[in-house]
Amino acid sequence: MTDPLKFHSASRTMIRRLVDHFYDAIRRDEKLGPIFDRAIDDDWESHLAKMVDFWMSVMFKTGEFKGRPMIVHRALGDLQPEHFPLWLELFRSSARLICPSDFADEIIRKAELIAGSLRSAVFPIGTQGSRHGATAA
Repeated sequence: MTDPLKFHSASRTMIRRLVDHFYDAIRRDEKLGPIFDRAIDDDWESHLAKMVDFWMSVMFKTGEFKGRPMIVHRALGDLQPEHFPLWLELFRSSARLICPSDFADEIIRKAELIAGSLRSAVFPIGTQGSRHGATAA
């Protein structure tokens, strides 16, 4: 387990910079951008604030995030298994650019675990890329 105090130099400001950079990259991505734009619509500022709370909770155990990411991601009808590696690559690049290296390594490790959990929840083993056992059209 990581001691949250180890990264005391990391702050809400840095997390906000990371979130902003990452979602700028998401919005420019030809595959992920349209999915996020449809899901978030014109409420980007609210979404970004929620993601700052999420990462503050993940990294510093602040308890600020109040949400249900599994349910939200399951509701995204156009999300596919191949989107998760793209998401992770954009996150890794953003973290390495914005964060000190030891913090970047830790937040990337946690992002990889979270992405794996989300992918497993949205696309359980045996569904072969379709949602919840339904066959893809």
